[in-house]
Amino acid sequence: MLNPDGVYLGNYRCSLMGFDLNRHWQDPSPWAHPTLHAVKQLIVQMNQDPKVSLEFYIDVHAHSTMMNGFMYGNVFEEEERGQRQAVFPQLLCQNAPDFSLSSTSFNRDMVKAGTGRRFLGGLLDDTSYCYTLEVSFYSYMTAGSTSPVPYTEDGYMKLGRNVARTFLDYYKLNNLIDESKLTGHINSPFDGTSTSHQGNNAGNGKFKGDRKPHGVRDY
Repeated sequence: MLNPDGVYLGNYRCSLMGFDLNRHWQDPSPWAHPTLHAVKQLIVQMNQDPKVSLEFYIDVHAHSTMMNGFMYGNVFEEEERGQRQAVFPQLLCQNAPDFSLSSTSFNRDMVKAGTGRRFLGGLLDDTSYCYTLEVSFYSYMTAGSTSPVPYTEDGYMKLGRNVARTFLDYYKLNNLIDESKLTGHINSPFDGTSTSHQGNNAGNGKFKGDRKPHGVRDY
């Protein structure tokens, strides 16, 4: 939580001083943006520590106009790095029926250079993956559905569990889950332990399947 004072006042984007904190990662002020300044220093220190492997940075935001959960990622010159970056969203789509792979997009426009995803994507090496996970303020639609379903606190928490499940998939640690305890939950539209869902590809994004992600939308 990098915006505690703003959130306390009811703001969803700006801090107490009126700053959109996700535009000041390049040069955060210890006075005006203290949380960003501290976290940036921590990440830089971790990145310089040979004992630390900093592999993922995921900045979680609410989205005020689009539905479902989806991700923004970066664009790289190296095609192989871009393909590796696309793996996590594809895996998440398999676990979360409210995650939209087609709304997931990748860009490197300069307007967003001050975001955490963009700045850290340029700072960290090619073994690190930086994303923004956006989740709708209000609703989601699953594949084949005809009407939106309102998000609830429980729905957001289940999406979080599905993100955790995706890390197990990514690192091939599914053996840590007792599959015998999953009986009766397979049809739950949000359950973090579900293995049968194929995610939601509905939306207006340009990212499709295993094609190379590219900067087609500005976020």
